[in-house]
Amino acid sequence: MAPGLVEPAVSAESTRSLSSVTTDFDDTLRFYLNGTKVVLDSADPEVTLLEYLRGIGLTGTKLGCAEGGCGACTVVVSQYNPTTKKIYHASVNACLAPLVSVDGKHVITVEGIGNVTRPHPAQERIAKSNGSQCGFCTPGIVMSLYALLRNDPSPSELHVEEAFDGNLCRCTGYRPILDAAQSFSAERSCGKSKANGGGGCCMEQNGVKNGDTNGCCKSGIDGDSQSIKRFTPPGFIEYKPDTELIFPPSLRKHEFRPLAFGNKRKRWFRPVTLQQLLEIKSAYPSAKIIGGSTETQIEVKFKGMQYTASVFVGDIPELRQYDLHEDYLEIGGNIVLTDLEDIADKAVEYYGETRGQPFAAIKKQIRYFAGRQIRNVGTPAGNLATASPISDLNPVFVASNAILVAKSLDKTTEIPMSEFFMGYRLTALPPDAIIASIKIPVAQEKGEYLRAYKQAKRKDDDIAIANAALRVQLNEDYTVDSCSLVYGGMAPITIAAKTAVEFLRGKKWTNPATLEGVMNALEQDFDLRFGVPGGMATYRKSLALGFFYKFYHEVLVLLKADQTEVDEQAVGEIERMISQGKKDHTAGQKYEKKVIGKERPHVAALKQCTGEAQYTDDIPAQKNELYGCLVLSTKPHAKILSVDPAPAFDIPGVVDYVNHKDLPNPQANWWGAPCCDETFFAVDEVFTAGQPIGMVLANSAKQAEAAARVVKVQYEELPAIFTIEEAIQNESYFQHYRYINKGEGAEEHFDDAIWDKADHVFSGIARMGGQEHFYLETNACVVVPKPEDGEIEVFSSTQNPSETQVDSYVAQVAGVAANKVVCRVKRLGGGFGGKETRSIQLAGICTAAAVKTKRPVRCMLNRDEDILTSGQRHPFLARWKVAVNKDGKLQALDADVFANGGWSQDLSGAVVDRALSHIDGCYRIPNVHVRGRIARTNTVSNTAFRGFGGPQGLFIAETYMSEIADRLDIPVEELRQINMYEPGDITHFNQELKDWYVPLMYKQVQEESEYARRRAEITEFNKTHKWNKRGLAIVPTKFGISFTAIFLNQAGALVHIYHDGSVLVAHGGTEMGQGLHAKMTMIAAEALGVPLESVFISETATNTVANTSSTAASASSDLNGYAIWNACAQLNERLEPYREKLRQKGEDITMAKLAHSAYFDRVNLSANGFYKTPDIGYVWGPNTGQMFFYFTQGVTAAEVEIDTLTGDWTCRRADIKMDVGRSINPAIDYGQIEGAFVQGQGLFTTEESLWQRGSGTIFTRGPGAYKIPGFRDIPQQFNVSLLKDVAWANLRTVARSRGVGEPPLFMGSAVFFAIRDALKAARSQFGETGLLSLQSPATVERIRLSCADWIVRRAEVRPAEGEKSFFLTI
Repeated sequence: MAPGLVEPAVSAESTRSLSSVTTDFDDTLRFYLNGTKVVLDSADPEVTLLEYLRGIGLTGTKLGCAEGGCGACTVVVSQYNPTTKKIYHASVNACLAPLVSVDGKHVITVEGIGNVTRPHPAQERIAKSNGSQCGFCTPGIVMSLYALLRNDPSPSELHVEEAFDGNLCRCTGYRPILDAAQSFSAERSCGKSKANGGGGCCMEQNGVKNGDTNGCCKSGIDGDSQSIKRFTPPGFIEYKPDTELIFPPSLRKHEFRPLAFGNKRKRWFRPVTLQQLLEIKSAYPSAKIIGGSTETQIEVKFKGMQYTASVFVGDIPELRQYDLHEDYLEIGGNIVLTDLEDIADKAVEYYGETRGQPFAAIKKQIRYFAGRQIRNVGTPAGNLATASPISDLNPVFVASNAILVAKSLDKTTEIPMSEFFMGYRLTALPPDAIIASIKIPVAQEKGEYLRAYKQAKRKDDDIAIANAALRVQLNEDYTVDSCSLVYGGMAPITIAAKTAVEFLRGKKWTNPATLEGVMNALEQDFDLRFGVPGGMATYRKSLALGFFYKFYHEVLVLLKADQTEVDEQAVGEIERMISQGKKDHTAGQKYEKKVIGKERPHVAALKQCTGEAQYTDDIPAQKNELYGCLVLSTKPHAKILSVDPAPAFDIPGVVDYVNHKDLPNPQANWWGAPCCDETFFAVDEVFTAGQPIGMVLANSAKQAEAAARVVKVQYEELPAIFTIEEAIQNESYFQHYRYINKGEGAEEHFDDAIWDKADHVFSGIARMGGQEHFYLETNACVVVPKPEDGEIEVFSSTQNPSETQVDSYVAQVAGVAANKVVCRVKRLGGGFGGKETRSIQLAGICTAAAVKTKRPVRCMLNRDEDILTSGQRHPFLARWKVAVNKDGKLQALDADVFANGGWSQDLSGAVVDRALSHIDGCYRIPNVHVRGRIARTNTVSNTAFRGFGGPQGLFIAETYMSEIADRLDIPVEELRQINMYEPGDITHFNQELKDWYVPLMYKQVQEESEYARRRAEITEFNKTHKWNKRGLAIVPTKFGISFTAIFLNQAGALVHIYHDGSVLVAHGGTEMGQGLHAKMTMIAAEALGVPLESVFISETATNTVANTSSTAASASSDLNGYAIWNACAQLNERLEPYREKLRQKGEDITMAKLAHSAYFDRVNLSANGFYKTPDIGYVWGPNTGQMFFYFTQGVTAAEVEIDTLTGDWTCRRADIKMDVGRSINPAIDYGQIEGAFVQGQGLFTTEESLWQRGSGTIFTRGPGAYKIPGFRDIPQQFNVSLLKDVAWANLRTVARSRGVGEPPLFMGSAVFFAIRDALKAARSQFGETGLLSLQSPATVERIRLSCADWIVRRAEVRPAEGEKSFFLTI
């Protein structure tokens, strides 16, 4: 890590001057917290609101990213708003908010609104609607909903859906959360209506046109459902706004006093008048001005910036006013963006739509600017002063010729916005001045047009790739009098396209040559080089051209210039309706038992919604506890010349430094599963950026972070390999090599003669990127050394507490036997495979530190540290060759498959093995020869991730199916049907398909989704729409259930029955949101015949159930469920005599009576259950034995619409049907299906991991750069159903259920293949007949560059000789 950066030094005179200015300032913070008054006389100036809250025990508010991008830390700050003169309940990111910002306000946390005995309706409805799985994000989501309801008790459907744009959830797929939240909305109305933010529903646009009801979300819906006012669904608490926490009366009278407090390192100042602020700025020009702290806190947290004097300006009423003048709107520099949205609406209403165009543009840009939590504190002045080149607002200010009013103590200066930006992060603002206001001129009544545009990786809460504000003033004959073409994301500053502007002046807008001339000029203005910082040169250039093309034709439409050819279809953007979904809640009714088979919420859902559920870092601090921070390598491959931790000890609070020398012996430093090829601490050489070198221990996490930055490491850099292609070129592989060879030749092996016999032989390459787990809770660990016998207690957020975590590695590092180590796991805030092995690293290092210091050690990784160290889903590359006959029947598949394993092997071998076993998809191929290798590179060690190689293998299959269909010119749906496995068929690894229902579901999904009708409609739509294209795809899946390592297919359980009839269950699985504990308690309750409320699971611990397998492979319910069933069977056998006695007496049989009687007869009321999966035992090479116990199956149809001018897209609809057998709990299974689908959609679309070529480090290390799907990325119509009314004759699992955690993830690829389908239509429109080979993920950039239209062709940027791209995909 780089040393902390410090602001420019200031003279002692300035410091003294500042002291004299602030002599009379108060030093006490006063605010309310959950209704209680708080007075802080000695507040720590360096803590955020989140750190304060968690420090006093309010741990319901979580740390997810520390950059305001995930919403896990959301709290509500109620305050008097000086702009609106009303009380406003603002959802804010506590991780960014400085403590000084809450003075005079009421802070409300999730604990303050309800608890499990008296939950708030928002908490209860999310819990009961299955809107909480791992629960780590849930408190933040609850508080966003709470803020919405406090401000508007009857919100519109649009306001409900947009309320969560600053929150992320990795588990649920968002649908159940939205369903719960919409129960508060005022009415059901058209998703495209103007009230819901659309361009107008079909009724508002004078009825249905040409009988096309495609765009009407009301079609097919019972008319009575359209005007239902808000109601309380059955079983829910009624929402009564008048029972909410009141705004404390004393705060209405609160006198905001100027504040000054702090210590030698840091001081805060909070002026309350403009005069006080100007005096501070005059005395101390380099004082850091803080508005929302949305950027400054990130600089402090991740860049090590230190600002000794910070000035919070959020409580100066003069800077938060606005005035509607005759010809301009003046807004205070510190108006928050949420208020600016409303002001923009008022301005449009006041000036009219024509003159109000600049304000409509501002409103449009703010709508997709960050999340609501950021907009509640962010300000225009902050936007301007930081001078971000991708700011969404700055281009509008420049294009509208706004004037910035800068004030200093002795003068006021007006700066034209066109002259404000001087260079990268450099402005014309004088050092002693502040931005007091911005004057934004109105548009002319006639002839002036202004529009704003933005394109990002994700629609909501994302920074722009490029944006623009384009303005033109035309005279009566349509000649250009003046214009502004201002772009962001095209240069180091917000910049005007000067050549294009110069060309445009005096030209006639309606002359087609004008468009061509401007496009040529824009190419000169933005002549980006291939390796431009930020990358995406061709895409950014195409956006610059595309934005103007849209603008040009929109103006022509408004001019109604009949003599000019107008491309009306270029106008506008994709509109998204209010999302909705359907589930079949009757699917499991036929199989219901007393407990099993019924829909029930997650057992901890309500605790998670109230903030009472405890995660690893919520455990109260131990006495003498130390905080650890990793010292990580900054080079991808280098020799370590020296490590000097001495500077770290100069930082107050630092206690110790730990590295490999502190381990019992050199062998103790080695770990890895299954190959022990990785070290806890680097010794002489580092093999990736982010490899641990040591750990600094301090009395606080902040001190440890600061100290870790200053540890000096000297390197000698060595050559590094990053991509699979580079590894192949350098023959850099791990030893692991597997193949599957099956055919119709001799000894059932592949016969090369097949290539000559087939009608066609096609070959191609399938390439897909990796995926960051992005569990909301990062890896965390607390290690407590005991005073006796070297005992160690480990609290860890791990999926694998037993086998590797304790027995092999923590014990090894501590130098004790495994029986001296206990690992405890209450719950995980998400895992997805990322905490199966990678959690070992942190636990081992913390153990080394605890053993050395003999003190408890805690470490929760920051989001960037977690991404740097924990690994991802493996990127894959496959070179395939397929033989196929004229009738479309596949004859042979030959493929070389490569996975990027990173720098150590980890679980890469098993991942490749599973990919090879799934490379057939759902298709019968008589001859298959596939081979798998692991590329060894200098990137983070890639690891398990939901699907574990299965999605990669299936993606390869669907890629070759899609490309073969195109080459044969037959619909891919038909090719799938022709080659689909039938029941009883044998796979390429010689396993018979039993209970095979994919063909049935393939048929059902097509019928239920009206696939044929929609296909015809989409074909017609694509003929009549030039720039917007729709696509449709239907994709099947089969996923083998079992660990491929046979020994892992076992589980143990321990069941205790107590005197009162209550039951305690322990098993080896960990609860990470997938509902495992819910299913296990249901199985125990069913088996023992007791009410579900009588069964409890406390935690997963290695001293109750030993030698367990990791919670993975979608097999945990099967394994642990049968182990529990086995234990309960033993207990039932022992209790049967007592049941019989009660039957004979005619008494009620209760567990309390049974247990009481059995205990006094000295009958053992504890049982140890065990289960191992039968029949499996595949042997690689000979291709013999059964690989999987069974296959979970599914089929999904998805429809998308893409904007080919920008690459923007939306999923219009998804229909998912899964075969999960007889579901133990359909509600849990539906949640897994929805969550996996959306995670899969992210894998194949928005989630792209990028490495910086120059440094070799990962760039996408937080929500700011890495984009998982958000609330408004899910399918607009999201339908999920379970297969029913079939027999599962061969399914021998507990309750005949199937594993469901991983299989639905690949269903998200239906969105990818629907995008590909739409792209084929786009390419055909422009005469591109070549085969489309689309790489995953289908990002907006890849979508746009695949369109092959004339704009993207002329925007192409080619590399100069030897030039390489700025970013790498590995």
